[in-house]
Amino acid sequence: MDFRRKKVRIGDLLVETGVITEEQLQEALRRQRGTSRKLGEALVDEGFVTEEQIAYALSEQYHIDIIDLQNVNISEEILNLVSPMVLKKNRMIPFEYAKDNANVLRVATADPMDIFGMDDIAIITNLQIEPVIATPHSIMVALDHYYGHGDRAALEQYTKEKEQQLAEQEDIYSEDINNSPIVQLVRNLIEQAVLQRASDIHIEPMERQIRVRYRIDGTLYEKATYSTKLLPAMSARIKIIGGMDITEKRKPQDGRITQVVNRMEYDIRASIIPTVFGEKIVLRIASKNALTRDKAQLGFNDRELKLFEHILKNPHGIILVTGPTGSGKSTTLYTALSELNTSQVNIITVEDPVEANLDGVNQIQVNPKANLTFASALRSILRQDPDIIMIGEIRDSETAQIAVQASITGHLVVSTLHTNSAASTITRLIDMGIDSYLIADSMVGVIAQRLVRRLCPACRKKRLATEEEKLILKRSEAEQTVIYEPVGCGRCDNTGYKGRIGVYEIMEVSPKLKTIIGKGGDAEDIKNQALKEGMYTLRMSATELVLNGTTSYSEMMKVSFDI
Repeated sequence: MDFRRKKVRIGDLLVETGVITEEQLQEALRRQRGTSRKLGEALVDEGFVTEEQIAYALSEQYHIDIIDLQNVNISEEILNLVSPMVLKKNRMIPFEYAKDNANVLRVATADPMDIFGMDDIAIITNLQIEPVIATPHSIMVALDHYYGHGDRAALEQYTKEKEQQLAEQEDIYSEDINNSPIVQLVRNLIEQAVLQRASDIHIEPMERQIRVRYRIDGTLYEKATYSTKLLPAMSARIKIIGGMDITEKRKPQDGRITQVVNRMEYDIRASIIPTVFGEKIVLRIASKNALTRDKAQLGFNDRELKLFEHILKNPHGIILVTGPTGSGKSTTLYTALSELNTSQVNIITVEDPVEANLDGVNQIQVNPKANLTFASALRSILRQDPDIIMIGEIRDSETAQIAVQASITGHLVVSTLHTNSAASTITRLIDMGIDSYLIADSMVGVIAQRLVRRLCPACRKKRLATEEEKLILKRSEAEQTVIYEPVGCGRCDNTGYKGRIGVYEIMEVSPKLKTIIGKGGDAEDIKNQALKEGMYTLRMSATELVLNGTTSYSEMMKVSFDI
């Protein structure tokens, strides 16, 4: 092929096209030396370039098509041409025949210069190969989607052959542990979950099988089933890498695992609990970088962003982020801290557990065994000359009292609380024994939030809202209201949704609200005054997202059913 004869090194190509500078290229080359990384990987890891920019540069240079594999449905015939092991080794995937020639197979690759990989596929299929550019991430996601469970037969065979050995604990420590099918199974479960954007993995023992489910965008999807004979080995492997007691099977245990997937480090919190049919395992996956986002990425609209920034400018007081578990509170808190984190301020956090490491922030892990609770840590923190204090969660009246006292004495305190709305947060603090006049004096803002799934832009479908829906959406019965509903395609794994976005109810505590709170006003009084001052409730914010096609009516009802 012509493009092979005019090979240009990727670094030189990116410099020539102005994507990176010569200095950035030399820095990436320096950091690449002594590692097994390709130059493209080093450039991406250093943040000098994105995978998409490399793909477009290669496409332009070699006049090769570029493709997003998540928009393609690959036929069974094509999938059966080459074994998954060959494709995963070469990081390539065939996806269609050429339109004008059935003897030409189009193959997605991140490196069109990888002649050996393409020759492998050409020899196996006895077809000519036409390379098409795709990003490494797109290829890995496609390989996982189509071949993710390809090792199931091998694992079942392993189960039959090793049933006796699995029952004996010493086999778990065998010499070839790193190459054993169980080790590979656990590693693959985590890798697949990361590639599919899952936040949790549920490994659930049932009467006749083990069920594996992934929580993706807040919803659980069944992904695999295995023989129950695999459970002891899976549990033992997770206990070993999570630092738990391998001999304890009757008590709940918690551990932490770190795994690198596609050159990114993921922190995994493991929880094991005994059930009727054996130990249930839940792995919560968090990227080291996922919690520290730019505030513009949280999903705030312009109005909410201005409010958020204004609340954060307060030099002292309490800012609370509220909502149920899994509503994105930690992400909002960490984003606020990143915004406030400068060399001029001393920030100290008390967390259980520390979910992400922030440079320049002093983070304390709660440890009840050492009598280091939220309350005891807070008392010590106040002697550390802090400017900003972050409390992972206000769980009891003692922690709430210290937080209020700290905010009144000139500190900015940010924390979370489990309440349904911004107004009810105030009454919750009163219920915890905090005097209303102290709350009025210290509170500067409350952010109630939820997460809704985003409709897949590639397949969402328009329809007219029904009379009942228009009533809920507060639209006139006479006008036609267009809303969107999920459909499902290859790009969203046939769920109709891709990703999530925050829905916010931001209540800035104004002088009038302080007066109502100080007089012991109830949640309804506080809410009515906040609405007069322009607050948008969760229902109102979610309605906006339905009407602009970001999410569906059913998602709105999930997060604001009782509001």
